[in-house]
Amino acid sequence: MNWRAHTGLAIAMLAAPVSWSLMWAVGVRPLKQPQTLWWWLQMTALLPLLEEWVFRGHLQPMIKQRYFAGYRARHFLTPENMITSAIFAALHVFSHPPLWAALVFLPSLVFGWAMSRYQHLLVPVLLHGYYNAGYFFLFG
Repeated sequence: MNWRAHTGLAIAMLAAPVSWSLMWAVGVRPLKQPQTLWWWLQMTALLPLLEEWVFRGHLQPMIKQRYFAGYRARHFLTPENMITSAIFAALHVFSHPPLWAALVFLPSLVFGWAMSRYQHLLVPVLLHGYYNAGYFFLFG
């Protein structure tokens, strides 16, 4: 296996504790929910699958095709990733406190990078589930 090809994925996974720590440091705490098995499945599998299907599976490619088709990115901060991540974070305002919703922008950039890098929805779905699971396990 070529480990250098997956260095970015390792960095994406290691960025999760940084994200969790940042959220904790600014006082963001998860909403109190009954943490049943169904709740855990929703937070770590169903919601990541649904959100990534909508945002990375449809919105991000549509933005790229429509507005940035000729743009060749040199790094993970592509315009379509930043726009998709801004929309993703903005829509979290409806279900989370504003600061928490704003901080969702950073992991969203990681998920968008994963989609661009691997061209498969499974990678951002798994990363999203991992980020959610770690956060709610540590701080929920």
